[in-house]
Parts: sequence; structure tokens; C-alpha cells
Amino acid sequence: MFSLQNKIALITGGASGIGLAITEAFAQAGATVHILELNRAAAQTAADAVVAAGGQAFAHEVNVADQLAVRGVVEQIAAQNRIDILVNNAGIAHIGNAETTIETDFDRVISVNVKGVYNCLNAVLPHMRAAGGGVILNMASIAATLGLNDRFAYSMSKGATVSMTLSVAKDYLAHNIRCNCISPARVHTPFVDGFIAKNYPGQEAEMVDKLAKAQPIGRMGTPQEVAALALFLCSDEAGFITGCDYPIDGGTIRLNT
Repeated sequence: MFSLQNKIALITGGASGIGLAITEAFAQAGATVHILELNRAAAQTAADAVVAAGGQAFAHEVNVADQLAVRGVVEQIAAQNRIDILVNNAGIAHIGNAETTIETDFDRVISVNVKGVYNCLNAVLPHMRAAGGGVILNMASIAATLGLNDRFAYSMSKGATVSMTLSVAKDYLAHNIRCNCISPARVHTPFVDGFIAKNYPGQEAEMVDKLAKAQPIGRMGTPQEVAALALFLCSDEAGFITGCDYPIDGGTIRLNT
């Protein structure tokens, strides 16, 4: 079950954190993975690791906020292969409320988390439509549906991601293109460790424990758990699922009181 044999998958931000876990899971399931990353070296390192493990992967340097750059990479890939799967995972975080968020930071979040998703959709959808179908998975967040402290711009961007997911799912039903999104709660990634080390030096263990206990299940999620859900949603077994937002949150949305 959940085989991606002979599938071609594009994964933005596929060289670190959740994106890397998705890259590894898809490659293990038989997909040829194209890693679209801002950092060329990181993308190549991830692709080399997949190949060393017996999979197939290629690295591409691209800024998802640059529409021409995205279109160029997608056209290059599409000229060689059908594109079966797009995972819009690339994103950036931001801390601040509506007063403390400055315009340049707000624009930066929009350019990556909103426009970046749009750019990839805009470039890939014509190829999927011409090929007779495909699967799109967007990375949202529980921040799209919960009020999280000091996450004004980030929450806005993830709300937009959910809305884009629903719109694409509706518009492309007749073209055999499914579109869903995943909304994780806090997942333990190198980004989280880096954030804690920068803002709470000397308190790393205490802060990790505090963040873990803030979720009803008593721990943070793992990138591999998110990747497992992504693998299911992009597999043929999920062929009856479209237009859905899947929380993977340790009970945060429903069980927090």
C-alpha cells in the first residue's frame, strides 16, 4: 500500500525538517523526487542522500517567491517527465502581532508562504491538466484555524493556504486533480531547536519540555509522522479524498481546554 512507484514528485523546501522527511518517505515509496530549494547545497545534499539509499532524487535551486524562476524549473522538469505530485512545503515563520509586525516582514511572509504556493500551483497545474490528473498537497498549519499568540502574519498566510487548497480542489475536480492540505501543530525540527537556542540560551531542555507539554498528547510531533500522512494523501489509496485540511496536532484543536 501507499506505493508511489513510477511517480514524479516536486517538493518545495524538501531538504530540511518536514520537507526532508517527505522527500525521504516519497523516495522510499518509489517516487522520483525533485527537491526545489532556495539553498542549492542543501538540496544537493538531500538528493545525494536519497540516491545513496537507493532512491532517485534531483536538486533544483529556486526561490518560490520568484514566479519566473519557478516556471523555469517546472518547465525543465515537465519537458522530461510527467509531473504527478506537487508538495508545497516551503515556508517561513514570523513572530509578532498586528501592531508589532512591520510591513517588510509582512510582505516577506506573503511572498514565500502565499505567493510561493500560488507560483507553484500556477506553473504545475497546466501540466497536470494536460496529463489528465495529479495530486497537490499544501502545507498549512493549525495556526490557520486557531488563535495563536504572536503569529499574526504566519497565521494569515496559512489561512490563505487552506483557502487556496479548497479553491484548487473545486476548480480541478473535472481534471482529475486532487488537492488537500496538512495542518501540523508543533513539530520537533531543527528549526525549533535553533529558535530555542537563539532565544532561550541555557534553557533548551526546559523549553523543549514546555513546548511538548503544551500539546494535549504531551509531546511534539515528528517530521516522519507528518511525512507518513503526506505519503497517504498523495497515494492512490487516497483517491477519494480532495478539498480537505488534515490536522496532525496531538489533539491540540479538539482537546485543548
